[in-house]
Amino acid sequence: MNEYKCGSGGCGLCTEGCSRHTNKLNSYDWLADLPDNAQACNIVEVQFKPPRKGYFINSNNLTLEKGDIVAVESSPGHDIGTVTMTGRLVPLQIKKANLKPDVELKRIYRKAKPVDMEKFEEAKAREHDTMIASRQIAKDLGLKMKIGDVEYQGDGNKAIFYYIADERVDFRQLIKVLAERFRVRIEMKQIGARQEAGRIGGIGPCGRELCCATWMTNFISVSTSAARFQDLSLNPQKLAGQCAKLKCCLNYEVDQYVESLKRLPSREITLQTEDNEFFFFKADILAHTITYSTDKHILANETTISARRAFEIITMNRNGKKPIALLEEEKSVETKSLDLLEQENITRFDRNKKKKRRKENAENKDGGKERSQQNQPNRQHNKQERQAQPNQQAQPNQQNVQNNRRNNDNRRPRRNNSQRNNGGNKNNENRNNN
Repeated sequence: MNEYKCGSGGCGLCTEGCSRHTNKLNSYDWLADLPDNAQACNIVEVQFKPPRKGYFINSNNLTLEKGDIVAVESSPGHDIGTVTMTGRLVPLQIKKANLKPDVELKRIYRKAKPVDMEKFEEAKAREHDTMIASRQIAKDLGLKMKIGDVEYQGDGNKAIFYYIADERVDFRQLIKVLAERFRVRIEMKQIGARQEAGRIGGIGPCGRELCCATWMTNFISVSTSAARFQDLSLNPQKLAGQCAKLKCCLNYEVDQYVESLKRLPSREITLQTEDNEFFFFKADILAHTITYSTDKHILANETTISARRAFEIITMNRNGKKPIALLEEEKSVETKSLDLLEQENITRFDRNKKKKRRKENAENKDGGKERSQQNQPNRQHNKQERQAQPNQQAQPNQQNVQNNRRNNDNRRPRRNNSQRNNGGNKNNENRNNN
């Protein structure tokens, strides 16, 4: 087993089948843990700068594992790459790459030495500056082309220039100037806009990394008919990707839409009722529902029915019968007018939040009522206790009042009989004087 593990951390079967690299060219070798798997085939898959990959013969019978850096045969010199697969799955990968069986494969020289790695790093460090300078040279020569990327060979003796051009370009003079400027052998390769987007990478409008930069290797032509089958608006700004071409994802579900369209009635057929004539307005293809309008050009008296109900009405019309309404009698409901641009409204997400808040508030109210009902017996019991406490406290308070009165009487000074008599005589004298 190798010491490294799968970059995603989700592989628990065999770490030999995983790779140190995480890009779209990697393939999990699910036969790596079989005995003598590496010796089952002497052809090795080697990866260079993505998306370039090659197959080489291990003529020296080297012990190679996934992730080893090797020096392989090239013209001229040698190149440096990383082993990405060995063993029984390599012939399947060759078949997948559509390589002809009579193609002569090149050899693996050796595992990369420190001297080889130093030259390789020096060559890679010159790629960006070379690309910028070559763009300026092509502009000075007046060539209608764009150089998107440059890849140096491992020994630095050769450089591959990837370019994009809408028309045929005569770059013979450009090759001479580049060879004189950089002192290397020049090779020109034309790529498409989708391949360039895959090499550069980026984030798509769906919020995920571009498909061409993660897993797509074969690019199939996309036509506007794919958008028509899915009932999409033919807006170039929405249908085009970062490569300025139609999005590859338009082909992902087109087959499902084509099958679903076969289950819907024709758009040219009108539905007759006792009151009105209904015209086709729009359809939800996957939900198999159709919206009809009484006006041929604008939405009026909107009615949405299922495809089954539409076929029933069409059969009735052919037999000379007209239903009372498009909707079935037991399912007839009042239709509300809808905003056709509602799906592009920036506040469409706020409505769901308000509904959630109302629901939470209603649940809180219901929970409060239940708690109040549960606490009501306790409240009544507490009330009875409060009413009983004043009656119990009233009796001791009356006794305290009587005791206080007695104490006050005892504190008052008592008069003698002599004092009482003197007081009486004084009162009599005062009366006589008056």
